[in-house]
Amino acid sequence: MGAVQVRGEVLKVQRVGAYHQLTVVAPGIADSAKPGHFVAISVGGDDSAMLLRRAFSIYATSSTGVYGGTVEIVFAVHGRGTAWLAKQRPHDPLDVVGPLGTPFKLPKGPARCLLVGGGYGTAPLFGLASALKARGCRVDFVMGAASQDRLFGQLEAKRIATSLAVTTDDGSLGERGRVSDVLPQMIDRCGTEVVYACGPMAMLAAVSEISVAHGLPCQTAVEESMACGVGVCMTCVLPVRQKDGTSRLVRSCVEGPVFEGSTVRWADVGTLPADVVGAAAMGGH
Repeated sequence: MGAVQVRGEVLKVQRVGAYHQLTVVAPGIADSAKPGHFVAISVGGDDSAMLLRRAFSIYATSSTGVYGGTVEIVFAVHGRGTAWLAKQRPHDPLDVVGPLGTPFKLPKGPARCLLVGGGYGTAPLFGLASALKARGCRVDFVMGAASQDRLFGQLEAKRIATSLAVTTDDGSLGERGRVSDVLPQMIDRCGTEVVYACGPMAMLAAVSEISVAHGLPCQTAVEESMACGVGVCMTCVLPVRQKDGTSRLVRSCVEGPVFEGSTVRWADVGTLPADVVGAAAMGGH
């Protein structure tokens, strides 16, 4: 099933630390969403001048229950769009498109999987963890944030994971530092065979580098770079190496948001490298 546009209804919005967790009734989306998919939500109301939708990774879905299919997202207030979304109340209408993007690829058989999340980027990893465990995979977690209130889901991770490492920049919970500081030890200790990651771009770059150094595949979800979520605004393009050895700018909301970390040119994100196919025609230098 492809993406659908749903005139949904807000079920609830609640604060979780520094973030907001929103549940919307959206039956057509909940039925077909997979871990790694995201939704694009119209913000500001029918008379708003904010034309672009906002993209949010899916935290959880339920295709059954009293209210029908529901979709949950977790977000931080960054601007007018997310500020408006945080003020929504039960029964408010919400225009949602989804599920969008390319989901995480699951191992064909049981594997030792290490999930790495930064801030609210941890949210989409919980659906993935459940899908992996259903396949007989071992799931370990590393999560980090600037401070304790910016971590998301540490208790849920503790319940679902075989082992959990937590880092905060200020040392308010877990080890002081970043996820990249503890990742090598976790890989060795857990016998990790595949890494999954979602969070800020700098974190994804570091996790990818460490995974490559350990000879491990690393699937990264680049949710931070998306704006409209449907391939229109072109703000989410990334330079990605292709199988033929060339590099191309691809839209993370359409070809992604999940990419093999070793193929993304992290140091060139936000630029137009001269060797990217078509760069000359686009004014690259």
